[in-house]
Amino acid sequence: MREIKKYSNGKLYDTEEKKYITEERLVELVKSGEEVSILDNKTGENLTANILSQLSTTETEEDENKEKFSFMFRSLRKGGETMVDWSKKYISIWQNVFTMAEDEIDKLVNMLIKNKEITETEGRKLKEEIVEHADSFKTWLVNKIDFRINEIMGKLNLATKEQVIGLTNILEELNSKIDRLNELQAQNKE
Repeated sequence: MREIKKYSNGKLYDTEEKKYITEERLVELVKSGEEVSILDNKTGENLTANILSQLSTTETEEDENKEKFSFMFRSLRKGGETMVDWSKKYISIWQNVFTMAEDEIDKLVNMLIKNKEITETEGRKLKEEIVEHADSFKTWLVNKIDFRINEIMGKLNLATKEQVIGLTNILEELNSKIDRLNELQAQNKE
């Protein structure tokens, strides 16, 4: 996996080629099937999903008349697992954000209680409300990702799993009928 470091000035540094690269070059690497990991140079935070998502959006806007979903299409051509993996990573990043946010909420609520700005009951209610909003946002995010993937799959006009299974069943039935016809022909020849 190729490691790319992102500096605070926005520049990207390819640790394999040992030189700065442009966003266009990064897009080329991803399109060519290269697996990349983009890390914040200072914190080491993994920025891959966020940056690739931004680049995909920018590319789509710039090339609207060209292959509108080229980035996703290429990922799909590599196999459904690529899209699923990308989605899982994206959701995982958000789950980590929410987990960190819940920790921060706990600290904030505990500080407010300690400073006697709110009661423990008010603190519990506040935390429950914030967590409830976070959970509804998580649900919204997962539904939005599912919707976009289904929308892209529909535009690509690819067969669904159910359609492939149905066609496989039909082929198996036809093969069975052909085998029976061949057996009957062989019996008639004898």
